[in-house]
Amino acid sequence: MNVKISRSLGMVAVLYFTANFNAQNTSNDTLPKEQKIEEVVMIGYGTQKKSNVTGAIASIKASDIENIPAGKPEQVLQGRAAGVNVITNSGQPGSAATIRVRGITSYSSSNDPLWVVDGIVVDGIGWLNQSDIESMEVLKDGASSAIYGVSAARGVILVTTKKGRKGRLNISYNGFYGVGSASRKLDLLDATQYATVINEAFANDGKPVRYSNPASFGAGTDWQDVIFSNAERSSHEVSISGGNEKSTFYGSFGYYDQTGIVMSDISYYKRLTGRLNSTHKVTDWLTVGQTFAYTHTKSQGINSNGEFGGPLSSAVNLDPTTPAVVTDVNAQPFPNDYSNPYIFRDENGNPYGISHYVNQEMSNPLAFRQTQLGNNGWSDDFVANVYGEVKFSKHFTFKSSINGKKAYWGSRSFTPLFYLNPNYTNLSVNSLSRTTQEKFEWSLENTINYQNKFGKHNVNVLLGNGYYEYNIGFGQTVTHTDLPVNNWQDASFNFYVPPNKRNTNAWDYVNTHKASYFGRVIYDYDNRYLFTGTLRYDGSSKFGANNHWGTFPAFSLGWNVSNESFWPQNNIVNSLKLRGGYGILGNDGIGDFKFASFYVSGANYTFIDAQGNEVLLPGYIPNTLENPDLKWETTSQLNIAADLKLFRNFTLTVDWYKKKTSDILREIFLPGYVGVTNAPTANIGDMENRGVEVELGYKKNWTDFGFSINGNFSYLENEVTSLERGREYLDGAGFQSMGPVQRIQIGQPYNSFYGFKYLGVFQNQAQINSYVNAQGQMILPDAKPGDFIWSDTNGDGVISDLDKVNLGSSIPKYTFGLTANVNYKNWDLMVFAQGVAGNKVFQGLRRLDMLDANYQTRILNRWTGEGSTNEYPRLTRDDANKNYSRMSDYYLQKGDYLRLKLIQIGYTLPQNATETFGVSKVRFYVTAENLVTFTKYTGYDPEIAAGDSFGIDRAFYPQARTFIFGANITF
Repeated sequence: MNVKISRSLGMVAVLYFTANFNAQNTSNDTLPKEQKIEEVVMIGYGTQKKSNVTGAIASIKASDIENIPAGKPEQVLQGRAAGVNVITNSGQPGSAATIRVRGITSYSSSNDPLWVVDGIVVDGIGWLNQSDIESMEVLKDGASSAIYGVSAARGVILVTTKKGRKGRLNISYNGFYGVGSASRKLDLLDATQYATVINEAFANDGKPVRYSNPASFGAGTDWQDVIFSNAERSSHEVSISGGNEKSTFYGSFGYYDQTGIVMSDISYYKRLTGRLNSTHKVTDWLTVGQTFAYTHTKSQGINSNGEFGGPLSSAVNLDPTTPAVVTDVNAQPFPNDYSNPYIFRDENGNPYGISHYVNQEMSNPLAFRQTQLGNNGWSDDFVANVYGEVKFSKHFTFKSSINGKKAYWGSRSFTPLFYLNPNYTNLSVNSLSRTTQEKFEWSLENTINYQNKFGKHNVNVLLGNGYYEYNIGFGQTVTHTDLPVNNWQDASFNFYVPPNKRNTNAWDYVNTHKASYFGRVIYDYDNRYLFTGTLRYDGSSKFGANNHWGTFPAFSLGWNVSNESFWPQNNIVNSLKLRGGYGILGNDGIGDFKFASFYVSGANYTFIDAQGNEVLLPGYIPNTLENPDLKWETTSQLNIAADLKLFRNFTLTVDWYKKKTSDILREIFLPGYVGVTNAPTANIGDMENRGVEVELGYKKNWTDFGFSINGNFSYLENEVTSLERGREYLDGAGFQSMGPVQRIQIGQPYNSFYGFKYLGVFQNQAQINSYVNAQGQMILPDAKPGDFIWSDTNGDGVISDLDKVNLGSSIPKYTFGLTANVNYKNWDLMVFAQGVAGNKVFQGLRRLDMLDANYQTRILNRWTGEGSTNEYPRLTRDDANKNYSRMSDYYLQKGDYLRLKLIQIGYTLPQNATETFGVSKVRFYVTAENLVTFTKYTGYDPEIAAGDSFGIDRAFYPQARTFIFGANITF
């Protein structure tokens, strides 16, 4: 048994212990009871024995994630904690993830969880090196999260980084190299099929066909082959740690480099990280410490989920009859398309193909790439804290911590003169732009902790206060136009351009601040009866003058039933803990000064002076209505749970919760005659989340063999329960000419899909004639055989927007994950799978306004005559029946999937073979990532998120299937 003693930094002021059991132990219970060191978890401003925790806390340790090759550290949470839904925003390198803890909490303010790294509140952990993480704790319920008050309703995720320990110097290296490729491609029509169906659409509308001989095109251009390529990923991390009785330290350096599977020279992410953590025991009563982290990133990305241009959307929509590269312009049906001097060419001087029929933002990806080369974004993040801890008696400890984050970020872009197609050009002036921004945030926190044990009573009391400053910073953009060069390599601000071709814009951030007072009491009697009570009092400059301060209380109770004297010793239920709690949380995730009204210029008015002359005078008007009563959203959460150990080797946790959000922050609608330009923000609306979470684990070790498996399952019901008076719904996300395809509607899940239902396809004219209303009039007089039968859901005999209904939820009702680990001697195997079910995905890959855009091969199942199909309508360009232009369940598919996310096989060299070289551990491993996804969804990837607009596929950048080889070496 190795006992690791570590001092947590930031807001944590107690020693904690972690026991790591060697895989060679023959039993989980071979040690005398008094020698066992119980697992502890972070609880915010402290730690607690896991056996006495009364809140809903999911804990992920370094050993769970250290071998996972994630691009962003938050992605390692996916599938590993019940109630935590992690959705990858994009397969683009460097893309973050959308994380929702126990559902959607708010309509329009932020739903992102609060991140706390070593006591520092930050706006995400993309800057963090994954290998530096010691543990991650997700505070899910009201009782555990309430210690963070006004920012806690969205859930809280605590991240603790690694610290040094006394003893020998340890140096570790962890590195890998991998190659990825597209795990799935769409089944798109080839050129012959495309020309055939386009001709059919013309013929169905009574028009002459376009292509005289579709078969002459052959297979044509596979635009997916043009954009997809192999992508490389590499990572190198070195850490060094050690110390003595007085001081310990941990330092690390990391480099991560990833290219994308879609046009990798304009889709990449690079990250450089450095960290130094140290702790110093100055005297027996004084300890000081610090953490410092630096991260530099450089990246470039494409439009990763948008239908208006970019390589992915273009590859889906471009016609396959257009060649990628034209070797004979005169052989093209429209040779004049290639006469412009600003078209792009390949290295042999051949122009890139231009589609005459599918254009606008859709362009040849090879040509589009030339407009993006040299563009990039960058960032430099410095995150640090310094603390001092004074133990001024046996039971009292005082701690003061100052935390800060300094961020610099910006971008550089060059737009050349170009001609991509007749409707996508830049023929006037080129431009070079540079944007730089910087921001500083800091906080000061003081805590005093009282801890005592007398008899069978254990008491821990925490009192603290904090002051927080945000958004101290500025930004500026400089643009020069009409440079004397037209390529990004030569473009420079050193070229002289006249003043009228220089544009500069600058701005300052609005400084906001918050002050807090908080307290917590943790009590247990004989490790049997458990109580935790929390109270936080927050003041925020984001809210109105009448509601600057808010109070957030919580309590939780627990009963270790198996510690009672009456509990029989048995081999079935080895331990049982019942727990429950209730807490009130807040959400302040809105913009600054939403409660205020500001006067803005631009309201000029013409007056008539005494001489009768018109005089134009500048005018100022309020931009919105002020709301001094604006306050935080309030989320109350009830949690009831049980923790069990069964049959010596099984663990089971079951949580039930009910989470209600009131006074939701959002903009309200005002009629135009009110006379303000911006909608005011108010507290209007309620929403509920109800759910069940189950975690089941099994672990056992034998002499040479060890096995563990952990699974989690979550069930979630989300419901909008109220909006402003007189309003039944709010429009959600839209899609092209369809308008809104989602709704926030009372009685339905947040952002449910909303549209028409079709009952099948008309097979003949007689069916159309017989589909009549109560007056005997045809309901769909413009329909023809092969058109959709639209459902008259309200029974008024007319198909209109009143017939739209809810078509399904975009939020998964079920989420699940499974991790299995097997160790045999020096070999180890890990298998990890995750998935979701119970949600719908809108498949919007095809541009509706481009009648000549390509189709997926499922269009070959279209209606071609009576009895041919009852699911897919006929091809038509006029579309009088609106088969394709209406939002309907035709575009919705099941979003269920099960993904084999990770398989890893590792081998550790025998220790007697490595000690000769002074190496304590050498491990090699091979990993397969995103090996296979089981789904019926026909797009690239069913896992789709864009903030809270889940499940709308506008050309989603798919995740790559990657094979990785890596090594762990410890000296």
